[in-house]
Amino acid sequence: MDNAEMKRIAWIDWMRVAACFLVMVVHATELFYFGGEGTEVLSRADGFWVAFFDSVARACVPLFVVASSYLLFPVRCSSGEFFRRRAGRILIPFLVWTVVYALLLGNPVQNFKDLLLNFNYAAGHLWFVYMLIGVYLIMPMLSPWAEKVEKRELEVYLGIWLFTTLIPFIREWATPGALTVVHGRADLPNLANYPLWGECSWNAYGVFYYVSGMIGYLLLGLYFRRFVGVWSWRKTLAVALPVWIAGFAICATGFYWRIAATGGGVFPVVGSVDDAARWEIPLLNDTLGTALMTIGFVLVFRKIGDGGGFFRKAVVPMSKAGYGMYLSHMVVLSLVAGPLLGWLGRGDEGVLGPVWTTPVEIVGVAVLSFLGTAVACVLLQKIPKVGKWLMG
Repeated sequence: MDNAEMKRIAWIDWMRVAACFLVMVVHATELFYFGGEGTEVLSRADGFWVAFFDSVARACVPLFVVASSYLLFPVRCSSGEFFRRRAGRILIPFLVWTVVYALLLGNPVQNFKDLLLNFNYAAGHLWFVYMLIGVYLIMPMLSPWAEKVEKRELEVYLGIWLFTTLIPFIREWATPGALTVVHGRADLPNLANYPLWGECSWNAYGVFYYVSGMIGYLLLGLYFRRFVGVWSWRKTLAVALPVWIAGFAICATGFYWRIAATGGGVFPVVGSVDDAARWEIPLLNDTLGTALMTIGFVLVFRKIGDGGGFFRKAVVPMSKAGYGMYLSHMVVLSLVAGPLLGWLGRGDEGVLGPVWTTPVEIVGVAVLSFLGTAVACVLLQKIPKVGKWLMG
């Protein structure tokens, strides 16, 4: 193994690859509650499986942020050097795949016009890159503090952040009637905020604004790197399992309950995209359940070693191509999903019966998409000069 490989942090590579797979599980699951002109869940069994798989996988994006924080934060070079390195790694592949999706999905002319203001909504997963750039922009500013912060001080800020993960639920509780949904370009739904603690029509920046959201996962990565030592498997599982199970329960029960409530307990449940936006509140990246599952996942991944030859020959190449896999996977998933769902059927007409067809299809789409994307991206990354512009 060369010096570059020896410096790799094995569990970060494992976690990146796992996060890539979980992203594909999320998008495979969405096939079973987005349908028709809005949203549709065909049966009670489908409602259960949608809640199960979507909840299991929803820590995927926070895991990417924790990995970036663990490796890059605090920043130990000049801001200019940091941004130059990140720009080559992040922006060029993003621009390439943005053009690909603009040409493949929807109206290309309108897509390119919309790109002046936001990502292509037909390729919704690209929101991640905008968020990541925002996190990178703030890293150098916070780095002097991160170098000096003591454990107890950082725990206080993490505690405040964990409180903010309750705010989506507090907004929902405080709102009389159903949460209001406003629509942007392409009729994209967005929940309107119930104003809390300083928020109002002339001020969106309430007391917790600057210590909420994805910044918490940045601090979480710093905390694990600086203050969490080597734990035994027994201690790891004693903490990680209850934390992860609690987070999963919050996500899954909240998601399923909202689906069932929309249909009055009767299936199939048919609704608008607005309904789906409300269903997904417990699954959002800045909510308590997702945060707890992220902590549980990280604790377990920290115990995973390099795994020898399989790690070097399979995991490391996929980890290196992980950003490209995230960007490109929707192309592969769309090619896989149609034929597989057409072959196995849907709902009561599924060839494996009304209970087992859906989970097999979700896992099948995710696994085939992951394998196809991984092989393609690892090979593309090996192309001299061109590979890095495609995969990062």
